[in-house]
Amino acid sequence: MRKPASVAALDRLGRVRLSQNFIMREFLHSEVANFHGIPNIPDDPDLAITVGRALCSELLEPLQASFGRIVIRSAYRSPEVNGFCNAQQRAGHAGYSCAVNEANYAGHIWDRRDADGLSGATASIMIPWFADRYADGADWRGLAWWIHDHLPYSTLQFFPRMAAFNIGWHERPKRRIDSFIAPKGCLTRPGMDNHGGRHDVAYEGFPPLCSA
Repeated sequence: MRKPASVAALDRLGRVRLSQNFIMREFLHSEVANFHGIPNIPDDPDLAITVGRALCSELLEPLQASFGRIVIRSAYRSPEVNGFCNAQQRAGHAGYSCAVNEANYAGHIWDRRDADGLSGATASIMIPWFADRYADGADWRGLAWWIHDHLPYSTLQFFPRMAAFNIGWHERPKRRIDSFIAPKGCLTRPGMDNHGGRHDVAYEGFPPLCSA
């Protein structure tokens, strides 16, 4: 598929079904793109579709099947949108939080391979089931460990507002969890003592893993 150059072509891309419950259109939304009028359109739609399907089928569908509806806050970013967002962040403007483009290849920039030539995709999501419990004092690490024990994620990064988090699929998973919620920093990564084994005690009362 070529990069859409018309409304009709963009509409066709948006209708591409990535999995049972997700289509491409909901992953193209961007507040930065909307506010500043920057098109958020993949240069390589075929690669974006391929990694989007992996992200949805391996991570988002099991999450939704297990916890109920999930909310996509942001996902795909074009290099133009991400680069603009990063420049605004470096200039000290509030409301922008994007890494440099190269760091987001095979991350939020779905249609670029990383420095190792590998593909991946990241989405920022919120799970209402957990957000309600987080508002009542639940520890974000419960959800982090549930995902770690059940799903083939690559990266997780948690944020304080509604316990939203980035979840990444990658063809060579990093299996690393970081957080901006206290305790901040790296919860686990390969080589740490807590990385292996089960962590069931951290998520007692959570639903079991359900298939989509």
